[in-house]
Amino acid sequence: MSENSDGGGGSQISALDDLLAGGVAGSASVIVGHPFDTIKVRLQTSSANGNSGKATAGGFKSLFKGMSPPLATAAICNAIIFASYGHSTRLWDEIVEHKSSQQQNEEIHGTMTEGAVLIEHGEHGTHEQTRTWKQQGNNNNNDNEVWIKVKSNQEEAIGTSQLSEDALNASSTRQNYLKVFTCGALAGTVQAFVICPVEHIKCRLQIQATPGAKQLYKGPIDACVSIIKNHGIFRGLYRGMGVTLWRETPAFGMYFAVYDTIKGRVESLLEEKDDDHPIPSHAHAWAASALAGGISGASTWGIIYPFDVIKSRMQTSPLERHLQKGMWTVGSDIIRNHGVKHMFRGLGVTLVRAFPVNAIIFPVYEFVLMQIGNWRSR
Repeated sequence: MSENSDGGGGSQISALDDLLAGGVAGSASVIVGHPFDTIKVRLQTSSANGNSGKATAGGFKSLFKGMSPPLATAAICNAIIFASYGHSTRLWDEIVEHKSSQQQNEEIHGTMTEGAVLIEHGEHGTHEQTRTWKQQGNNNNNDNEVWIKVKSNQEEAIGTSQLSEDALNASSTRQNYLKVFTCGALAGTVQAFVICPVEHIKCRLQIQATPGAKQLYKGPIDACVSIIKNHGIFRGLYRGMGVTLWRETPAFGMYFAVYDTIKGRVESLLEEKDDDHPIPSHAHAWAASALAGGISGASTWGIIYPFDVIKSRMQTSPLERHLQKGMWTVGSDIIRNHGVKHMFRGLGVTLVRAFPVNAIIFPVYEFVLMQIGNWRSR
């Protein structure tokens, strides 16, 4: 995914574009994935020997309980993710890649001809100086070439190794992986501050929707007001913030890195089949986005899932201060009382949910951007 993609209209993506496209994509993903999410939370918070039928108790309608908070904030959360990721990549380009480019310019690589103009960087600024270059006699046909700089009747040998194309590509790929992971992790960190209170309220509403559960809140607004009034913002509404950061930061780094890698390879594969199976280019992009999004979402959830189990336990446990436990204590209690397998309770339904939810986000996001671009070009 490129933050500079224009959606077909030739203009850069703005924050408003991210808000609109991210909102539509996020809303679509919430509607598709919320029933699975309700089942997941009920499985995570039930006892190890509890009846798994309670996960779907209350009928199909009950699976949509607690959907209002994530649906209402879907636009904000997705806009934050895409905008933060785009801003982070631009900062990376300006700071990291610009510095790397300067360092490369200070060295001489490749083949130079006689009378070449050498751009030198020094503490007094950048200036051009004409130098005379000549190739040292070398009859061997290999990739290594040595050039001689003639200055003040003195020959100073400068050995330069012409990097192979494969080595350059490998270096560029590693740099891109680091860039995508770092920027994705930053986007996840920023988004965690929004998603934590939203998921806290959602989890409590999902749990109280099960038969026999005590009805503490009338709805999301009542839950938010009641939690803040009785327990405060940080200890109450932001309960589970630490474990949310542990989940979101590495998750989005891996998410964007896997997505970027798979999408690039799928697009290349589809383009190779163009002659035999002609498909419109935009269909290539959407098919690649859907497959890459689904795989990256499912694989990421599989890795960070134990943190989500701990978060669900913390955000559905009593809010009284003397009853609250830390992340590591909650995790240790789960393993001691229910075994390690309980840390992956509900993983199956989560992976089933993750693929369609993440498969729909990027194609819808890119489709909306394309429509915005087409509208602007009229």
